Amino acid sequence: MLKIHTVGGFSEVGKNMAVLELDNDAFIFDEGFFLPPIVALEESERSEYSEKKLRGIKAIPNDTVIENLRNKVRAQFIGHAHLDHVGAVPFISDRYKAPIYGTPFTMAVLDSLLRDNEIILNNPIKTIQPNNSFYVQGKNEKYKVDFINMTHSTLQTSFIAVHTKKGVILYANDFKLDDNPILGLKPNYQKLKEIAKEGVHALIIDSLYSGSDRKTPSEKIARNLLEEVLLTIQNRDAGIIVTTFSSHIARLKSIVEFGKRLNREVVFLGRSLSKYSEAAQRTNQAPFLKDARILKYRRQVEKVLGQVEKNRKKYLVVCTGHQGEPGSILERISRGIMPLKINDYDNVIFSSSVIPTEINKQQFAVMEDKLKKRKARIFRDVHVSGHAGREDLRDMISLLSPQHIIPAHGGPDKTEPMMELASEMGYKSGKQCHLMGDGEVLEL
Repeated sequence: MLKIHTVGGFSEVGKNMAVLELDNDAFIFDEGFFLPPIVALEESERSEYSEKKLRGIKAIPNDTVIENLRNKVRAQFIGHAHLDHVGAVPFISDRYKAPIYGTPFTMAVLDSLLRDNEIILNNPIKTIQPNNSFYVQGKNEKYKVDFINMTHSTLQTSFIAVHTKKGVILYANDFKLDDNPILGLKPNYQKLKEIAKEGVHALIIDSLYSGSDRKTPSEKIARNLLEEVLLTIQNRDAGIIVTTFSSHIARLKSIVEFGKRLNREVVFLGRSLSKYSEAAQRTNQAPFLKDARILKYRRQVEKVLGQVEKNRKKYLVVCTGHQGEPGSILERISRGIMPLKINDYDNVIFSSSVIPTEINKQQFAVMEDKLKKRKARIFRDVHVSGHAGREDLRDMISLLSPQHIIPAHGGPDKTEPMMELASEMGYKSGKQCHLMGDGEVLEL
């Protein structure tokens, strides 16, 4: 018997969690936040998380649907360090008496989340280097597990392969195919070819942009876009504010390096930037961060912004707020309630895209309107995605030749295009390609 439980992330973008159930054993893949209800919380509430509150606002997976599996869970695997994959671990992982596995950077971010919430987990935390294999003891047998390095918009992202008697179950959520990464290892195509020869029984695959007819560009393209904006703008004496995803360490590397070329002091402002930067430093992933000041506490931030206000051409400010989140530093700057006031023709660079949820779109539009009224020069979408486009997905399926495909990372608007792609490639809907929702079970 082999079952896949699609607990979360199959009816929405986020809240990722899936479970592989075998006869006597079960394995969890990811335990993530659903970010929109968290973003909607008042700023004062965001430091007061609890399992009860997060369940109440439906911000964590509804894992009560696998209540009958609690004693069968042998391991909890976390694919990477984004909050929609790791954020719920502090709040639900202790419901399962099973160790938690992740790469060094992912586990460093988890450690930061635990410290922020003053939580001590009872389960052992196991750090697995990228491209390593290990064994997990089940009730009656051992299972080989591979953490296969894959490129994404954060460090040390892994595909997770569990070897079973029926073949490999491959959890491939999230990824892009970047053969020229700015930071970190390339995709491990050789290992993927090896497991393809063994036989991939089921592929749970990132389908967020399966409807986008493209190959996702390399991060080197985003670096080129940043270079174009930062080094060729004509108002060099104006203020420069860059906002991006705090977890995107490769992007931060480019920003710091261009800041040095501009002879500007680079300052990182905000708690999430501090969290991910410190995790990168603790795991020796980001030596370039020695060239940036990293500040997270309000008084520190306000003091530095006061210094920037007096001599804006001396600094390059990197701050939180790329989604217009209320209470983020850029959002507060846009309201004019911070020591740094936007002057005419100051540069605000969004090295990011707006995550496609209604609340993000609305909040971003409000903030952008305020910035425009202050006559900022706005540079949007200085960015490339961390998710595979349709043609990357086609290449991945061709490489792996799985028997079954389970689209993940979104509701039907994201996963139905993946079903169409699979159909193009000869997979039969309902028999070989399976459209799932949260809380459902698929027996293979």
